[in-house]
Amino acid sequence: MPETVNTTKSFSDYVYVLFKWKKLIIITLLILGPLTLGLLFLIPNNYKATAVVMIPPESNMGLGGLTGLLSGKNSATSLGSKLLGGNSANLDPLMAILNSRTVQTDIIKQFGLIKYYDVGDDNLDKTLKAFRGDISFEPTEYGMIEISVINEDPKVSAEIANYFSEILDSLNIVLNSQSAMNNRIFIEKRYLKNLVDLKSAEDSLSKLQKKYGIFAIPQQLEVAVKSAAEIEAQLAERELMAELIKTQYGEDSPSYLPIKEQVDFLKRKISDIKNSTKLSNNSNVLLPFKNLPELSMQYLRDFRELEIQQKILEVTLPLYEQAKVEEQKSIPTIMVLDKAVPPQIKNAPKRATTTIVILLLIFFVLLPVIFRGEKALTRSVHSNSLEVSEFKFFNKVKKIYRLKF
Repeated sequence: MPETVNTTKSFSDYVYVLFKWKKLIIITLLILGPLTLGLLFLIPNNYKATAVVMIPPESNMGLGGLTGLLSGKNSATSLGSKLLGGNSANLDPLMAILNSRTVQTDIIKQFGLIKYYDVGDDNLDKTLKAFRGDISFEPTEYGMIEISVINEDPKVSAEIANYFSEILDSLNIVLNSQSAMNNRIFIEKRYLKNLVDLKSAEDSLSKLQKKYGIFAIPQQLEVAVKSAAEIEAQLAERELMAELIKTQYGEDSPSYLPIKEQVDFLKRKISDIKNSTKLSNNSNVLLPFKNLPELSMQYLRDFRELEIQQKILEVTLPLYEQAKVEEQKSIPTIMVLDKAVPPQIKNAPKRATTTIVILLLIFFVLLPVIFRGEKALTRSVHSNSLEVSEFKFFNKVKKIYRLKF
């Protein structure tokens, strides 16, 4: 019975192959390692400077004290505070300014970065693309922004980072002033409309009061009802007396006529109270009963509208005055916590790390080449011309590196 040959290779077999080709590995790494390191030394050092900025705690991005007026405890002012954004500082507008083409173009021209990036045709878009690769703006968990700039000159990198902080503040002031002006224009329109509506409500209520002699409907209504009840009681008393006199002495009795006149007068007065649209000009208190429901409703509507417009005025007037103040403010809106200083330690290139990584890549590239060469040299039969060419090539490599199998 023929003996079975085990063709499965173990880990030690692969290690042994690498050991046989160790000269190739060592010589190749010794040649390419210093060469790589030398090439890396041709790359100039660059330095990273960082400035840290934040919004002052009391700043509200263009609303300032305007939202302070809306920090009251009642629901209306609390709603106003939320609508105007008076809760927490938002870094998004600052990030938008820093990443804007306007700001970055200004810095490119200010520091002559077209020449620094060696853009031959003075193409601004190419310079912007290169510049954006050397800058970063990172919001921190504490509500700050880190402005980082990379440059071959440590002093220039710090100057650019600090200039970012300055231009951020100046543009933010301009944008806040513009926002404050827009707020002032909006509030001013609402304030002026409120004045017109308030005057209209006052005139409407005044006309109603003058026409019907109304000043306070609940109190006047109470007086009118009591007066009408007293007149009704007097009428009932006089009618009873008149009927008694008429029964005893007849209608021609001298005592009957005065009582009859009093009864007629009281009846007319009651009819006026119930049916007249306006009582005698002598009465400034009594209200006519005929139109009392409509009159009461109209009075309440006019009075309510007047109260609403007065409440609106209480809100819009201080907002309008504060908006005018905010429009004129030009105080700094950005606080620089850490001013950028020229770094003393280079940011890149990491020559040692890069060299090690490249050598590892070369080693892993050599592995399949070595195993392929081992297979080509140990092959006993060549089935095609490609295998023959492989054998000749790796045989030359073996002689050049003086490999011993």
